Amino acid sequence: MRRILAIAVTLAGLVGGQLSAQEARKAPELAFNVPDQGTKLLSQYRGKVVALQFIFTTCPHCQAFTKVMEKFQHEFGPRGFQAIDVAVNDNADLLVANFAKDYQVNFPVGWVLRDQMISFMGWTSNYFVVPQQVMIDRKGIIRYQTPAREDETWDKLMKEDAVRQHIEELLGSNPSASAKASTGTHVALAKK
Repeated sequence: MRRILAIAVTLAGLVGGQLSAQEARKAPELAFNVPDQGTKLLSQYRGKVVALQFIFTTCPHCQAFTKVMEKFQHEFGPRGFQAIDVAVNDNADLLVANFAKDYQVNFPVGWVLRDQMISFMGWTSNYFVVPQQVMIDRKGIIRYQTPAREDETWDKLMKEDAVRQHIEELLGSNPSASAKASTGTHVALAKK
């Protein structure tokens, strides 16, 4: 009976795009370039809850999602939250500064080569949609990650309410998530 319950819980999590907490993984190091600031390392933000978005500066969905993350940075930044946009589109190195200025982004916006992003995400394919989001806890563990392709899981994870819930959970202010974590049913997203 325990085995059937464990399988049911696992399958329910997979349907919602979530894997068990045991599937969470340490965030690999990522060096990204920020105009006028040089190279930043993801590990510099250890101790904060980090929402890392991989974007195309020319993508309307990415632009809209950046606005949502600006709101969260303003709201949750004082409590230890850090949003980061990293552009991976062609000529991102030439476009990032204007993107940050045009959209008045209140958090770091940098760029990396596409291959670096694919490696960071743990994918084997070059086919993906943007924006992509990774949520990293204060200890540097990836707890949530969107899948490469747009599907029901990607849609659920990119909804503003879901992002807010994940930020609150990782900051420790979501009572229902804290209760789940204490009972051992805490779930996390990782690569598919």
